[in-house]
Amino acid sequence: MSVTTGSTGVDGGLFREAMAGVCAPVSIVTTLHDGVAHGTTVSAFASLSADPPLVSVALDTGSRLPARVRLSGRLGINVLTREHAGLALAFAGKGDRQVRQLEWSLDDRLPGAGWLACTVADLVRGGDHVVAFAQATSAVPRLAEPLTYHNRAFGTHLPQQVGREEKA
Repeated sequence: MSVTTGSTGVDGGLFREAMAGVCAPVSIVTTLHDGVAHGTTVSAFASLSADPPLVSVALDTGSRLPARVRLSGRLGINVLTREHAGLALAFAGKGDRQVRQLEWSLDDRLPGAGWLACTVADLVRGGDHVVAFAQATSAVPRLAEPLTYHNRAFGTHLPQQVGREEKA
């Protein structure tokens, strides 16, 4: 399926305003191309299936990262914590960044820190993005407060005890 722009959709500015109210996880998607790691910040990343372990992530077509992901057939998803807002900004914006200037560990041939290593199952064009559907082949959990993006600002999620009474 490919979704194209057209006159039947809502105004782009209005759509962006509505979507600013959606809290999203912040991650850096990475891949290796010619031995060099490249990455970009994304906020459209989600778990898709537990069996098999699948995720989806949207990559801007204005970036070279979708083509690099297509060539490598692999990607890493670095799930950021609230301490990583500066890192998220360093990889944000149009295009993608080389990872050389940062310290990364290599595992399963993909750079990452608290992340998923994935094999790409499919790439589907959706408007100005390419959605990668990928199967996780390795996972390193991060038990910390996540970095989120909401109302055009970084923040974090603080759990609430709703409907649970504390036991004395």
